Amino acid sequence: MNKRYIYSTCLAVGLLTTTGCEKFLVQDHPTSVYDELWWNTAADAELGLYRCYVGIPHGLSGRQIIFLDALSDQLVARQSTRGEYEAYVKGIQASNWDKSNHIYMDNYKTIRRVNRLLENIGKVYMEDWLKDRYILEARALRAYYHMELLLLFGGVPIVTTALSPENSYMERNTEQEVYEFALSELLQCAEGLPAKYDFADRTRITSGIAYALATRLALFYHDYETARHASLKIIESGEYELYRSANPTNSYADLFSYAGEENKERIFFRDEGNSGAFTAIGMPSEGGQSVLSPTAAIVDTYQLKDGRNLSELSADSIALFHRDPNHKDMRDPRLKASVLLVGDTFMSSTLNPFDNSIVNANRLGNQFSTVTGYWVKKHLDERDKVNTPTTRILDFMIIRYAEVLLSYAETLVELGEWDHPDVLYYVNLVRNRAGMPSATLKKYDSKEKMRALIRQERSVELAFEGVHYFDIRRWGTWKEVMNGTVYGAVDPETGRKIEVETRTTNGDRSFWWPIPEVEMLSNPKMEQNPGY
Repeated sequence: MNKRYIYSTCLAVGLLTTTGCEKFLVQDHPTSVYDELWWNTAADAELGLYRCYVGIPHGLSGRQIIFLDALSDQLVARQSTRGEYEAYVKGIQASNWDKSNHIYMDNYKTIRRVNRLLENIGKVYMEDWLKDRYILEARALRAYYHMELLLLFGGVPIVTTALSPENSYMERNTEQEVYEFALSELLQCAEGLPAKYDFADRTRITSGIAYALATRLALFYHDYETARHASLKIIESGEYELYRSANPTNSYADLFSYAGEENKERIFFRDEGNSGAFTAIGMPSEGGQSVLSPTAAIVDTYQLKDGRNLSELSADSIALFHRDPNHKDMRDPRLKASVLLVGDTFMSSTLNPFDNSIVNANRLGNQFSTVTGYWVKKHLDERDKVNTPTTRILDFMIIRYAEVLLSYAETLVELGEWDHPDVLYYVNLVRNRAGMPSATLKKYDSKEKMRALIRQERSVELAFEGVHYFDIRRWGTWKEVMNGTVYGAVDPETGRKIEVETRTTNGDRSFWWPIPEVEMLSNPKMEQNPGY
């Protein structure tokens, strides 16, 4: 056959069922011409590289990064039109699970685009320095897509060529092999990529992004020395800083709104990636749909403004803060910035999910309202209520500087340097920006206590950003927090937290996602993950 290759998920990983892939055999992308005719000018290469960036996920639409926290103890997801997240937390997901299929296929489709560019860019007439940069960007993106597959599925095929039908049946590489491949590519590319670009190219892969991805990857695999090296590279670059608004008390809240969108804290972000916010976390009274609802578990994680945890209070005080989580505005300001509580006001709506009157669109149990009694406030901006084709949508931050600072501090603790001055220095930078007091060695006087502090900080600082799901898995707390009853707000009639659902997630089985059924049926060399 000729070299009119398939540009689709099907050939990316050997999903070659005749009916499903036939249409891709007759037309190419992005130009519907042969590779021999397409790759000529710098404009051709630029368009090819642009298509490699298309796979970067959004926050609340498409791949829905934030929804990953509905697979953790922070959020509950409803409405199956956004994905069968409920099946996963009940442990009944199978190889036909929609989210597994979507992410697996989407990543390999984009990996194929990257490989196509890398195999053909040598033919393009363009300046060598620009060609070299495009190659580094593409390799870093390919590593990122492999990394995401690895963190969800375990060992997967490493694909470094634009597969043709003849060589599309690939075996799984081991976890270690995929880890070493992705990490090596990220670190190598980081050394050659620019530290920053002009504003027009601000979404392109930088050295900081490559190091930030390497940090996340190394942390997941407990390679703390590598994670320390990569995170320190970002810190020492001087390119990033924690965002602070003109009114410092609003810094954390503004960071997730249009007011603070242009900032030096964001490292890796999706341009206009916050689309669909109102149809995922808005309330019905304002025309939204509350597909995601915060749990009592995350609400109870926030400290008081004086630095005490709820667990340090008397039984009566704990009960008070369960009934009224932000009683007298005494809690960590990040709670108010991230969660809408009973009695809070958003736009023209005062929220009371326990008001069962028919005119209350936000009542508990309403089809599109909260299921826990809480709403997500982070990422919700009133300007998103009505979007028109000319309205700019808020960007979504995938990795930001605060995470890197906490990651660096965590590496020091896990390497036995829990009392290193840098640990509390960087943790307190994050806490102080949010309006919280500095933590001290007087209170956190052991490795175990310092570890607990950093885990708590990551949980509240990065809540609803799609990070916590990976954290609880790498921390080994997965089974503990993902089995049992999920609670919401306190019902004023009963005085008890409402019971939202019972989760029976099998940690051993659910740790890895299932390889999609279509891949299993079409690729005889593919092996399924245990339990599926």
